[in-house]
Amino acid sequence: MHGEPGGALILAIALAVGMAAQAIARHLRVPGIVLLLAAGVAIGPDGAGLVDPRRLGGAVPALVGFAVAVILFEGGLNLNLARLMREARVIRRLVTVGALVTAVGGALSARLLMGWDLRLSALFGSLVIVTGPTVVTPLLRRLRIRRDVATVLEAEGVLIDAIGAVAAMVALEVALAPSGASLLAGLGRGAGRLGAGVAIGGAGGALLALALRARRVVPEGLANVFTLSFVLLLFQLSDSFLPESGIAAATAAGLVTGNVRTRVSRDLQEFKEQLTVMFIGMLFVLLAAGVRLEEVRALGWRAAATVAALVLVVRPAQVLLATAGTKTPWRERVLLAWLAPRGIVAAAVASLFAQELDAAGIPGGPRLQALVFLVIAITVTLAGLTGGVVAGLLGLRRPAREGWLVLGANPLGLLLGRALRDAGEAVVFVDANPDSAQDALDGGFPVVFGNALEERTLLRAEVETRAGCVAVTPNDEVNLLFADKVREIARGPDLYVALRHGHGSVSPGMVHDLDAKVLFGAPRTLDRWARLAERGEVSVETWVAAARIEPSAASLDSPAPLVPLAVCRGRKAAPAAGLEDIPEGTRVVFAIEKERREEAESWLREAGFAPAAGTAAE
Repeated sequence: MHGEPGGALILAIALAVGMAAQAIARHLRVPGIVLLLAAGVAIGPDGAGLVDPRRLGGAVPALVGFAVAVILFEGGLNLNLARLMREARVIRRLVTVGALVTAVGGALSARLLMGWDLRLSALFGSLVIVTGPTVVTPLLRRLRIRRDVATVLEAEGVLIDAIGAVAAMVALEVALAPSGASLLAGLGRGAGRLGAGVAIGGAGGALLALALRARRVVPEGLANVFTLSFVLLLFQLSDSFLPESGIAAATAAGLVTGNVRTRVSRDLQEFKEQLTVMFIGMLFVLLAAGVRLEEVRALGWRAAATVAALVLVVRPAQVLLATAGTKTPWRERVLLAWLAPRGIVAAAVASLFAQELDAAGIPGGPRLQALVFLVIAITVTLAGLTGGVVAGLLGLRRPAREGWLVLGANPLGLLLGRALRDAGEAVVFVDANPDSAQDALDGGFPVVFGNALEERTLLRAEVETRAGCVAVTPNDEVNLLFADKVREIARGPDLYVALRHGHGSVSPGMVHDLDAKVLFGAPRTLDRWARLAERGEVSVETWVAAARIEPSAASLDSPAPLVPLAVCRGRKAAPAAGLEDIPEGTRVVFAIEKERREEAESWLREAGFAPAAGTAAE
């Protein structure tokens, strides 16, 4: 290689380093942005000198714009309108009144502590409005925050990015031409940009959702790239109509598309999540490489005091006003006040501000960028290291062993899921088959769409919080690999593996070597039971152990007329892993073949079971 790296090589290096940093962060279980910022500085002009964003010239704003559009579209996809409506009042206040409080509080902090002039202080205040889904969403998954609080934080992160970006651009326009007239005009333009962006994005999102719902409009296999192209076009069209309205358009389009059930909705979310991870890595490395260490060091102790004011004074004041008059418990208010990490939008807009101020001959751009990056680094590190502790002290973390994750939304898996749910257990399915996932959704079950053998899918399914994980696909090898992958990621959940009768590729001993249990107590004719369940030829009944069930009485020959689905003791239920040594009074849920019901009932009574109250055989 001769001379300095060219633009294409710089982008390739940023992509590779960004993904490597996120991979290392995943292994270390630390916030990825912390390592991304460090990596960007390490390979930037103040480090190895491999990446200098200035060599990309005018490509950086366009690249940042496209990436932010995809990131915010993906954030909108993940917002559930039903959950948003339950917390609508608090969310609305956080992104309106709360945003104003943050902007004013941030400006005052910079003015009083940094000694900056009003113009630079106001710009800083507008930049720290945003939090961002790129930081908040992974943090919430890792910390296992209760869903009502998590919904508020996630929605705030997505919506405030669009509002904050527009507000920041208005502040920049006013700063470059400060006058009373320009202030009023800027406020009007800001409202117009938000309104236009939401309208364009809403209409575009509805059109996209209709196209994805129809089977003949977008050919199979092209839905993801079609959506990506459409979103980028929508972003640029909105920006061309009204500058800086594209961010609001991308967010609105994601919100609409994500809440309309389409034939590719789960696959689309998985694809966008992969793109988001890639863009976040590349952008943070590029933007961090543009920050000069001497500018950060020159800020001194005053910068740390400014960040402390944002965390300890401004954010609590914002949450206090946003939740005033609501029924939000004080514990949730405290956690909302503590968790406000800044993300990619703040970094991107800060870099743009530095360039625009420098071009206008206004001093302070590098200092502004350095302080914003310091805010990002400190707030992300603080939230990542202390968020779980604070949530635990406040009693707002979800229990570590709650509910069941079931791989395989086939008819037999759905039968097992309903048995557990009817016994009071929470059940979540994971499946890569769109039709099976849709069947589970139609049955009222939450579904995580994706490959269950991939770590990111299991993390989305919050595998570490589950009481147990059950593999009930008709493929023995997949079931065993799933159990092995879960055991690699999380040590806590109980594991159950279904095996097919007559197939020796996976033995019960191999299952036991993983410290797992054989589902249904022994290998079963899984395909046969799935067909019976699909045709409605299976009844589900609960029987009670009238006496302790002896091992000799618990054996079932195959093909058996019944299969034990779940064992219920008190208020707890678990998948059935055999009927040996079941104590008296234990309730067992069975799937019974209707045509062989008499044979099944005879076996149950001989084994020591009696029908539970309400059972047909009672």
